[in-house]
Amino acid sequence: MPTATTIRAADALARRLYAEGCRYAFGMPGGEVLTLVDALEDAGIRFILAKHENAAAFMAEGAYHRTGAPGILVATVGPGALNGVNAVANAHQDRVPMIVLAGAVDADEAQSYTHQVLDQQAVFRPITKASFSLVPGAAHIIADKAIAIATEGRPGPVHIDVPITVADSPVPAAAPPKRAKASPTAPGGVDLQTARDWFANSQRPVIIAGLDAMNQSASDALTTFAETFNVPVVTTYKAKGLLPEDHALSLGGAGLSPLADRHLLPLIDEADLIVCVGYDPIEMRVGWRNIWHPEQQRVIDITAEPNHHYMHQSSLNFIADCTASLAAISDGITPQATWPNGEVAATKAALASAFPSDETWGPAAIMDTCRQVLPRDTLATVDSGAHRILLSQMWQCYEPRGLTQSTALCTMGCAIPLAMGTKLADPDRPVIGFCGDAGFLMVAGELSTAAELGLKPIILVFVDASLSLIELKQRSRQMKNRGVDFAKHDFAAMGVAFGGAGHTVTTREELTGALNTAMNADTFTVIAAVIDRGAYDGRL
Repeated sequence: MPTATTIRAADALARRLYAEGCRYAFGMPGGEVLTLVDALEDAGIRFILAKHENAAAFMAEGAYHRTGAPGILVATVGPGALNGVNAVANAHQDRVPMIVLAGAVDADEAQSYTHQVLDQQAVFRPITKASFSLVPGAAHIIADKAIAIATEGRPGPVHIDVPITVADSPVPAAAPPKRAKASPTAPGGVDLQTARDWFANSQRPVIIAGLDAMNQSASDALTTFAETFNVPVVTTYKAKGLLPEDHALSLGGAGLSPLADRHLLPLIDEADLIVCVGYDPIEMRVGWRNIWHPEQQRVIDITAEPNHHYMHQSSLNFIADCTASLAAISDGITPQATWPNGEVAATKAALASAFPSDETWGPAAIMDTCRQVLPRDTLATVDSGAHRILLSQMWQCYEPRGLTQSTALCTMGCAIPLAMGTKLADPDRPVIGFCGDAGFLMVAGELSTAAELGLKPIILVFVDASLSLIELKQRSRQMKNRGVDFAKHDFAAMGVAFGGAGHTVTTREELTGALNTAMNADTFTVIAAVIDRGAYDGRL
């Protein structure tokens, strides 16, 4: 039992997480994690009871994007921990800092007991940056290590098994000094001078920015650099908004839409200097493999980790901080005219017309209506499917993290829990989650959690009773329609059944009314937008 000079090992974890800024933890408790939940609440971290651990982890990610503090997933031993595997793997690939606290059977007990006993560390090691089993004598150090590993370099999840009796074990209340965080680094030496010389003589430079730049909060530095030297910026989908997308130099997100690539890739091919600012190609599909040629084009890569992916190569590789690197490269360079033939404006206009906003009804009309009706500062989430590809092109972001999605693992069913975590952590901002109907059905039960918490996000469902993206791929391969269709359901009624409001819409006018009503509702709202089969044809 704790004394005047001791606390529980679980308290050591919880207090360190609170000191890092964590205020929410998500999960579903079992008897093996009761001490953990108690310790988190005692430390000032609110425990949110979800209906499934997979959704809980996405809620934790949504909260992280608003608070900047690592997300926390709490899962009990065995099935609880395993239920969270998909979302933890997603956090690993999407570079999301997350602390995964899993209950575990005590090591000595496991030698003569088999019920729910499995090697959870073996499960989590391949999909996390590190995995620990908590021991009382190192509880403070493991807590500090977990946060450092989760947040430094490229962020990601860290797993900690917490055996039942270890959670209650007494440890010193006084924690050892926290490890000092590393300072940002910048390039130097001969390579830096080479980069400056290349930039000073470039007439057609382009920036490709990605997750590292977003995670390093490099938006202001990127905007200043782009404006000073008149450099167009392409981002990955998750990094949308690093440069406001209504800016003349912003060419929006890329990586998944062949229709967008028809306009973006020729511009990149024309560039005489490509500057990758925190570009992490884990988001990008095969069409972006080796799209530039370092033997013919000058390419500067600024990243948090060395290039061991080999999806592309560069002329200069800087393992450095994005903001510090942009400042170092630009130092002493005089701005000059770039892209003299108006190629950037022409590409921006071509992209705008490629994803038209003037259709009477359909997915593009729905997205355009939402963007027009909802306030500029609306935060959006989207799950995977054909609608995500189109939305990622049509939904303009004016700030980083304005659109949250699963871009690397591309997992379904994330939009609703992401929207819930976002709204919980930032209740004064409008939040909308865009779902495919199949993705909605995966996590519909979490709407009851939204009602219990009094959360008021808008959930918009694209209803076509099909796995549209997969069905489109079937047709492109002249295959029969198999395994992609399901019945149409009353999604608006489901919203009402779970304690919210519901609307079914089939026109822009009906959608506009539903959105305006939803913004003033005292509960969450489900808007079922019914579209035709094949509505995404030619749009992706």
